[in-house]
Amino acid sequence: MREHIERNLFDMPTMEEIRQLKATALQLRRDALTALYHAGSGHPGGAMSMTEILTVLYFKEMNIRPEQPDWADRDRFVLSKGHACPTYYAALARRGYFDVEVLNTLRKADSILQGHPDMGKTPGVDMSTGSLGQGLSAAAGMALYAKKQGKDFRVYCILGDGECAEGQIWEAAMSAAHFGLNNLVAFLDANHLQIDGRVDDVMNIYPMDEKFRAFGWTVLETDGHSIPQLIHAVELAKCSDKPVFILCHTTKGKGVSFMEDRADWHGAAVTKDVLDRAMAELDGKERV
Repeated sequence: MREHIERNLFDMPTMEEIRQLKATALQLRRDALTALYHAGSGHPGGAMSMTEILTVLYFKEMNIRPEQPDWADRDRFVLSKGHACPTYYAALARRGYFDVEVLNTLRKADSILQGHPDMGKTPGVDMSTGSLGQGLSAAAGMALYAKKQGKDFRVYCILGDGECAEGQIWEAAMSAAHFGLNNLVAFLDANHLQIDGRVDDVMNIYPMDEKFRAFGWTVLETDGHSIPQLIHAVELAKCSDKPVFILCHTTKGKGVSFMEDRADWHGAAVTKDVLDRAMAELDGKERV
């Protein structure tokens, strides 16, 4: 596959479509932070860094039927970094899988929205995740099933860069290339932070582009907060004869200045004061 293809090869979204997608991303951030406030615990930093990726997938790209969550031919999604589920749940709610009001039951004992995705409880969740490093294997298995059954659905997976120190990630990467799973796309939410600090200091995994390329994947690179770039990357991925790895440069806590690029917001509680300050910033961005 030629990785540098002119943009006009694809039907790119209009300025109005991009504006709407940006507005959706802002709303997902508001929803996630509000849910985290009601929960009294959770993981805001990594939830905020992958918001645009989820927005492009759920509101632009994926072939899904919210009214029929188990539709056999739907595209699949696996959130390998399962702790970052608040924005995932927000995307599912805004897409119509369940009522938006349910978001404020996050992490409650009787809620359908647990602290990590549970396919047995939450409509629209294709794989239960939380044990880091396992999501890519599940996604590869789904993609292999599609190949074996002659189905044309695609499988998307979001990885955290911290979890890529897990050996299972690399076993999955090797097998996906071996089986020619060009219906599999993995996004790396490369925010360079994990609970213990900078990924480079805890266990340096970079350069990830060179490693996935060596494992036999097509590798693309993008600004993980640029909706046009993400859309373009997803369109390019459809041209590949290999599994596709999209290295997304992101910022932990993106959208709220006092959370951005700070490891201490990996799992910090969102208090009322924090929520008010964050909402004020997000509302300001909408008016720009």
